[in-house]
Amino acid sequence: MKGKPMNATNNIFDDLFVLEMASNHQGDVDRGLRIIQQYSKIVRFNNVRAAIKLQFRDLDNFVHKDFTSRDDIRYVKRVNNTRLSKDEFAQMVDAIKNSGCIPMATPFDEKSVDWCVEFNMPIIKVASADNNDWMLLEKIAKTRKPVIVSTGGMSQKDLDDLVLFFEHRNIPLALNHCVAAYPHEDSEAELNQIDFLRERYPDHVIGYSCHEYHDWTSSVQIAYGKGARTFERHIDINDDGFEVAQYSSLPHQIDQWFKAWHKAGEMCGNSSKQRRVPLAREIAYLDSYIRGVYVKHDLKQGQLLTEEDVYLAIPLQKGQISCRELMLGKYGHRLLADCAKDSPLTIDKIDTPYTSSSQLVEEIRNRGI
Repeated sequence: MKGKPMNATNNIFDDLFVLEMASNHQGDVDRGLRIIQQYSKIVRFNNVRAAIKLQFRDLDNFVHKDFTSRDDIRYVKRVNNTRLSKDEFAQMVDAIKNSGCIPMATPFDEKSVDWCVEFNMPIIKVASADNNDWMLLEKIAKTRKPVIVSTGGMSQKDLDDLVLFFEHRNIPLALNHCVAAYPHEDSEAELNQIDFLRERYPDHVIGYSCHEYHDWTSSVQIAYGKGARTFERHIDINDDGFEVAQYSSLPHQIDQWFKAWHKAGEMCGNSSKQRRVPLAREIAYLDSYIRGVYVKHDLKQGQLLTEEDVYLAIPLQKGQISCRELMLGKYGHRLLADCAKDSPLTIDKIDTPYTSSSQLVEEIRNRGI
């Protein structure tokens, strides 16, 4: 699906890590501040761009009044237990900004979108549960802010509709491949979906929001190699005895995650758009295997070389032409000097178009033994 190109603001998503606090602050501002402090330090040590993301809900309206006390409904109980006031959220947003990280939020209702604007959040995240909530998406789009959408559970039609929705409004959009199972097994990661998303939506940054719990260092490396450029994980701390969810990472695990990403970037390199420049030692190594052109019998100046006049063998010597430059036939090489049997045929003894390039002549003179 070809969309219209997004503007340069799309770069805001490149190599961005989103650290999802979700309900991990447990409705405790002090705990949230400790999470921010610990993880921002790891971000700085690993020299990465990272956002610490909150979840905004206007709980007085988000849960129907008849169900607010229903602790038997898991989601109702969880959001009630993690309630923070607007002022408390403001305190955490300020702490994220002061930590050097990017403040970010997932708004789950329209009033929470207003908070994203009021708190000047540079990016808004849409959760998998809301990726086809068109009332909420319309409100988010009106902010004109860049948006990251997790694509867990979406049909292809819903995906196409969502992408067109944001493209028609010229709003920068990143799509996170996501398996919205908390947690999911390695065999359920479906990382090949990154290939699908990149092919179908080439004008948008593709990311990976991961909820695996056995090995997430491999997945970030595979995802990066496949072209994912924004990454999201849940974070938590357990220094207060809290039992961390399986899909959440502790500080030392996020440190490993960042380092695995750095290693993936190091090994993938920077040459995905053009042919790489070969290493000097690579060229020197390969040159040692190139066959040089040797004279089969005594030759006289002015002769036009034929296949019967030369043979190929190693080693290649300095100044000698190789199998790569040998030209035979009507438009081939003509000798500029006599050549003795079994001597190397050098660049200065033949009439060749290669001499028109001083750089190539210099390379031939310096390569070989």
